[in-house]
Amino acid sequence: MAGKTVLKLSGVERHYGQGETTLSILKGADFELHSGEIVALVAPSGTGKSTLLHLAGLLEHPDAGEVFVGGHACNGLPDDDRTAIRRSEIGFVYQFHHLLPEFTALENIMMPQLIAGLPEREAKERASQLLDYMRIGHRGEHRPAELSGGEQQRVAIARAVANAPRVLLADEPTGNLDPETASYVFDALEALVKQSGLAALIATHNHDLAARMDRRVTIDGGKVVGF
Repeated sequence: MAGKTVLKLSGVERHYGQGETTLSILKGADFELHSGEIVALVAPSGTGKSTLLHLAGLLEHPDAGEVFVGGHACNGLPDDDRTAIRRSEIGFVYQFHHLLPEFTALENIMMPQLIAGLPEREAKERASQLLDYMRIGHRGEHRPAELSGGEQQRVAIARAVANAPRVLLADEPTGNLDPETASYVFDALEALVKQSGLAALIATHNHDLAARMDRRVTIDGGKVVGF
């Protein structure tokens, strides 16, 4: 049963100019993401996957249409307000983990919480809980270079949800991992989503992982469609 709608794209359009021509990537795209569900975004390169994620994550403005996060329209908001929503409501995970190499796994997860103003003791406690939840609690004092690829990506996921966002957006989060490790990382992510009520949109080329998600969508003719 679908939970509350936490992310909605309504009639979203995105166009890019190339010389004297205009390249239309999204043409009136509609999409909803609900709490407690993981949706796979499976589409060939160049069809607009990254553009859709950037719009959903308020990193870009649509040329038309509206993006709602938690029921609030975001397109007309000042940049400071959009940044605040990104910081508190949206978590991002990329193909490369982007962990800070000079800090431990625990400190990497604490960082966004400290930036948000959480006391250090509380940030450390939550970071430890997330490491345990991702099954790498014993690796908290290790720096990224001392972790395996799968461990690094699980730390990246834990960091992305450290501030308890409503939405997690991931762009090929297992793209650099072997199939067994990718499956293990997805297991941990799925458990986190189901337990916390987080809503996750995962762009992936891995059809095996996509088949395990609650829904699969693609981009066809500038629209978001299920399959």
